[in-house]
Amino acid sequence: KMYRTVKATSGRQIFQPLHTLRSAEKELLPGFHQFEWQPALKNVSSSWDVGIIDGLSGWTSSIDDVPAETIGRRFRYDVALVSALKDLEEDIMDGLRERGLDDSACTSGFTVVVKESCDGMGDVSEKHGSGPAVPEKAVRFSFTIMSINIRFDEEEDAVTIFQEQKPNSELSCRPLCLMFVDESDHETLTGILGPVVAERKAMLESRLILTIGGMQRSFRFFFRGTGYDEKMVRELEGLEASGSTYVCTLCDSTRAEASENMVLHSITRSHSENLERYEIWRTNPFSESADELRDRVKGVSAKPFMETQPTLDALHCDIGNATE
Repeated sequence: KMYRTVKATSGRQIFQPLHTLRSAEKELLPGFHQFEWQPALKNVSSSWDVGIIDGLSGWTSSIDDVPAETIGRRFRYDVALVSALKDLEEDIMDGLRERGLDDSACTSGFTVVVKESCDGMGDVSEKHGSGPAVPEKAVRFSFTIMSINIRFDEEEDAVTIFQEQKPNSELSCRPLCLMFVDESDHETLTGILGPVVAERKAMLESRLILTIGGMQRSFRFFFRGTGYDEKMVRELEGLEASGSTYVCTLCDSTRAEASENMVLHSITRSHSENLERYEIWRTNPFSESADELRDRVKGVSAKPFMETQPTLDALHCDIGNATE
């Protein structure tokens, strides 16, 4: 898709010297388009022209030169979202036209729903090279723009002007962060994805002002972490691994309870409650034995760090199918 866009914007065939292609690619990479946030994002770097961030050593403007010991590379989240929206510029304008909306009247009230995904990429070790020694596992965090709606005032229903037709295609899934880390390494994962979470939190409380179709328009973002598998959800929420007695990531059901009761399961866990349980696990205020303590916190054993929306997930469906 990227090369198709390069060809479409330049009108030239793609078989060209690499440096011409590089410069055409530059505007497709996050960091090319200007934008602003109102109010300004809290706890986020103010330099918008950053291309790629080195996960450990701070900011670099360059795209190519990576220090050998780098274990994470990422785009700044808001810069990447801007790039994704600019990529959908034609679709947004087409959507407004199809709905019969006057694009000069539609300058605010846009909401963008973003699906986030994160998963391990398995064994990426170099079999017979002499490069730097890196961990054998990698993790990739990415996002997909699922839909863009516009609402003119509070009473009216929102009008959908863009809906991703192939939300699970690699063409619509945009990489944000790549890490050399095992997805079970809770501490390193927290260290690298912590700033991503901070950026996302800041964006929830602000509006993006971006030029689309020659006019400045304002966008609000909603994030849904529906692209995580069970292992990653447990990791991010600080829960015991999937072999745990506590079979579900959303309620306190044990395997025995799940097998006896296939119908009545309610979502009982919230992110803040998991944090409280982690504190109990860490401090053991009632001086209980390991088993008693574990029973009290129901499988929360590490500090959760990524807020997940309590929506019905595959695990409750699994309980319904109770393989037990």
